[in-house]
Amino acid sequence: PGTATKDEKWIVGEFNCSCVGISKCLPAYCQDDTPNACYNDIPKKDLIEVRKMGALVGKKGFSILAKSAAVVRQAQAEESLKALLKTMGATYAGDEALVKKLMTWKRS
Repeated sequence: PGTATKDEKWIVGEFNCSCVGISKCLPAYCQDDTPNACYNDIPKKDLIEVRKMGALVGKKGFSILAKSAAVVRQAQAEESLKALLKTMGATYAGDEALVKKLMTWKRS
């Protein structure tokens, strides 16, 4: 109460292994008192779960990055096509229907 939802602002003050459900990785978390902490500090009994969660998080992260990269590549391809069409005449580069058809044809 008091602040409208649209005006609320949240700031992340801390983000660590516990936040994403992989608290078993905390022994590998470097802190002032453990500056050399590493993967090998995770107890062997926890490594299977740690590997599974790490693989899942990595897979999801890679998927997000791959989608983003695909959007960028698509935009770059379209700009390249428009530049090529422009060499044939300004009307070709400005013809959005032609650009769309050629981009669709390129993907098939």
